[in-house]
Amino acid sequence: MLLNRMDKETKTKAIAVISGKGGVGKSNFSLNFSLMLLKRGFNVLLFDMDIGMGNIDILLGQSSHVSIIDMFNNGLSIRDLIKKGPENLSFIAGGTGLTKVFTMDQQKLDYFIDQLQSVSQEYDYMIFDMGAGISEDRLQLLMAVHEIFVITTPEPTSITDAYAAMKYIHMLEKNIPFYLVVNRAQTDKEGRETLIRLTNAMKQFLGKEIIKLGMLPEDRAVSKAVARQMPFLLLDPATKVSRAIVEITDRYLSKNTDAEITTHSFNFFTKLRRFLLER
Repeated sequence: MLLNRMDKETKTKAIAVISGKGGVGKSNFSLNFSLMLLKRGFNVLLFDMDIGMGNIDILLGQSSHVSIIDMFNNGLSIRDLIKKGPENLSFIAGGTGLTKVFTMDQQKLDYFIDQLQSVSQEYDYMIFDMGAGISEDRLQLLMAVHEIFVITTPEPTSITDAYAAMKYIHMLEKNIPFYLVVNRAQTDKEGRETLIRLTNAMKQFLGKEIIKLGMLPEDRAVSKAVARQMPFLLLDPATKVSRAIVEITDRYLSKNTDAEITTHSFNFFTKLRRFLLER
């Protein structure tokens, strides 16, 4: 029984989705990418880790009366927090309206890890939609995940902040793969140039190879979907941005075989606990 659970845990992949700054479409990417993984037959748990300022439930048009904050402040279990969205997507809301800054101390982090591990065998992927930038109390999670997706736009400030975020994480944990996505590209040329600019900078200055996962075009379908509180992939599967998220997901899956997932894993929870002990 224990061996069976351990075997299932090794196949659970943890992905953090980050951006150097806010307003680049990170949560929209996390949501629609998670839905595409579901459409490809994988079980997914999406976490809104922008604690106190979350918007995954808003993008889904679902009002959640409990959030990840209740796990820490009210002792709720993770199963009490998991809600079902479209396509049977499992998600946990980040909560809104905090009156003070939320931080995770050692006790909260330890409880968080225990709760994650208790449901890990039920999911192929755990997607952590992180808040913009990098905060100290989220750093342990970022350094423990199997992969980090970095979302940027072609704007110079967004590119600079994305590079700074990757550099900071890389200096602390050099083995984490970075997958780069350019959002809101006005043209294919602009998107490609942004991908190349960032990958070349990481290679030249840090000796780090990053994976160019793809780009999402500027598309009015996104703002329409946000207004309708519905993922753009479901609102209009034929629009440019929906076709692009399909391509990105399939490109990602083609780079990740079952053997690779098994090799990577069983280190997520052990790494989290190690970082916790080192605090």
